[in-house]
Amino acid sequence: MQAYNPFHDPLVDSIPGTNQDYSPTYWVASAGSPPQTNGPVPGDMDADVVIVGSGATGISTALYLAQEYGIQAVILEANQTAWGCSSRNGGQGQNASGRLSRSQWIERWGLDTAKRLDREIRTGFDNFAQLTSEIDCEATPGGHLYVAHRPDKLAYLENEAHVKRSIFGYKPQILSVAEIKERYCDDRDAHGALLEEEGIGIHPLKFNFGMLKKAQALGVKIYTGSPVLESKSINGIEHLYTPTGVVKAKRVAFCTGGYTGQNVNPSLKNKILPVLSNSLVTRPLTAAEISATQFRSHVFLTDTRKLRFYYRLLKDNRLQIGSRSSIHGSDAGNPKHYQLLLDGIARKFPPLAGIQVDYSWWGWVDVSHDMMPRITKPNPNTNVWYAVGYGGNGVSFSTWAGKRLAQRVAGKDQNDPVFNLPIYSSELEYPNIFGKIRSELFAPFRRFGQSFLYRWYWLKDEVI
Repeated sequence: MQAYNPFHDPLVDSIPGTNQDYSPTYWVASAGSPPQTNGPVPGDMDADVVIVGSGATGISTALYLAQEYGIQAVILEANQTAWGCSSRNGGQGQNASGRLSRSQWIERWGLDTAKRLDREIRTGFDNFAQLTSEIDCEATPGGHLYVAHRPDKLAYLENEAHVKRSIFGYKPQILSVAEIKERYCDDRDAHGALLEEEGIGIHPLKFNFGMLKKAQALGVKIYTGSPVLESKSINGIEHLYTPTGVVKAKRVAFCTGGYTGQNVNPSLKNKILPVLSNSLVTRPLTAAEISATQFRSHVFLTDTRKLRFYYRLLKDNRLQIGSRSSIHGSDAGNPKHYQLLLDGIARKFPPLAGIQVDYSWWGWVDVSHDMMPRITKPNPNTNVWYAVGYGGNGVSFSTWAGKRLAQRVAGKDQNDPVFNLPIYSSELEYPNIFGKIRSELFAPFRRFGQSFLYRWYWLKDEVI
């Protein structure tokens, strides 16, 4: 096994590594031993269906292909099982996908499509809830608390609550500062909150290990240490080139998330902006610290910052917190990104200022250029599909994306009207200028734009 490279950058490096160790996350330290794998690809081989990537999307796709269609897929993983997003995320399973709110769905696609999309994503959340009841993943139901970090953000939350209640039939609650303190915690940064009943916190790596064990019991094979260096379609057969052999497949599904390399497949080149998110987990809080912060729940929280904090009290009484960080992989280890999280703890929970941190890590999030995911077949002339672009909201939806992707790969998506929804019926878009002009020519300037937006977002979050 190779040493973990913390400075990997998907827009710079052709592959995420070969048989690298895991990032030093809390999830890795507490998940137990990963399921046994088949090791690296043993040489040239043929397969019916190949899935590239062993995160939640890839594993769930393999699981549902085997469970519902009797298709035993082969999974190719560059490093270790669930090495990327699925062992580094916040474990916050929300009734969401992509970066757009439901009110923004209405603005973009109209009311009818927004309602249909809501039903689809809600069905996906219910499916995720069922999976968490079947797998030992420290599931914590109870909803999601969306915290207004400034008084003026409460109006935004009230509008979102109105939209969800009046149009989509949900039962959100607007909570006062006193109610947050009484029922959840004493977040000194809170000026009210929106409580959504649909939310389940999980241990993401235990969850993915559990799904893989279910898939393996149905005949799924996973080859770790097997990055796809390049892929080509030759005479209707997909050729996947790995360091130890060429895998020829009739059908291929790419589930590579924020670790999608530029050369992995032509259909994905320049279609994703990988964005870094930093996380840390503290030592367990003492009884006195629990009392001082008034933590009464393990329900997870996010705030209304564009560069949002996401945080919760874990079941072993450690505080977990994360936020956006560096733009470039080479800058990922800059102490200022770590300090941002420490400052966030001190701001939200002053009694915990200076608390010992036991785990610190970062990982790449797959953000599409129009802020919504795609589960689609981009080229009708090849047997290649992909499911990517969750934008940091993929913990729950990724498993439903896997189920829909399995349906598509199995050829069972014909005449199903759900696939007329925009997340299924269109491919990922190229970068854009103000959402108006889209072109691959803008790809080299994505991070310049991201840098500008991050400065603007900080001003909007903290000053303006």
